[in-house]
Amino acid sequence: MLDRFYLIVDSTEWLHRLLPQGVRLVQLRIKNKPEDVLRTEIAEARALCEDAGAQLIVNDYWQIAIEEGCDFVHLGQEDLDDADVEVIRQAGIRLGVSTHDDTELDRALSVQPDYIALGPVFPTILKKMAWAPQGIDRVREWKRRIGDVPLVAIGGLTPERAGQVLGAGADSAAVVTDILLNADPEARTREWVAATRTTGR
Repeated sequence: MLDRFYLIVDSTEWLHRLLPQGVRLVQLRIKNKPEDVLRTEIAEARALCEDAGAQLIVNDYWQIAIEEGCDFVHLGQEDLDDADVEVIRQAGIRLGVSTHDDTELDRALSVQPDYIALGPVFPTILKKMAWAPQGIDRVREWKRRIGDVPLVAIGGLTPERAGQVLGAGADSAAVVTDILLNADPEARTREWVAATRTTGR
């Protein structure tokens, strides 16, 4: 079961600040760091999340996630090219997979993921996207197609828009820049927690 508020951060430093605000589900998404730094960050994040009663999802680095005893890995489509899903499963780690179109959804479902992510739902400044915003109707369509598999909506979300994606069938709303670029990330996190605990299905 995923919490309806899914925070994504790019360093463990954020967890010291934001876990106390009520975060119960967080992805650590670090890019282009040496392996020793990654391992230290992932181990610290795991400890912090465990103490806070939060679930930690490790983006991409599934081998380290296994070695550090993490319980969730998130893979993009390109990550699936190199990941050994069978080894991930044997380690008892749950798996989330990103999707943007029909072909990617079919591929993601073929590995029997523990959740599917769809994005960007709205325009986003996080990174340059090859896909146009998916929109609320696509959220409804994806949920209809994946059935009982949890659906995570991501891309351009705000606390106000969270109600839209949750109401359209998403099980969780993922956020990066709306919090990390906010002038008061702690207060914004509390807004997200309040919004996602009171809206949706």
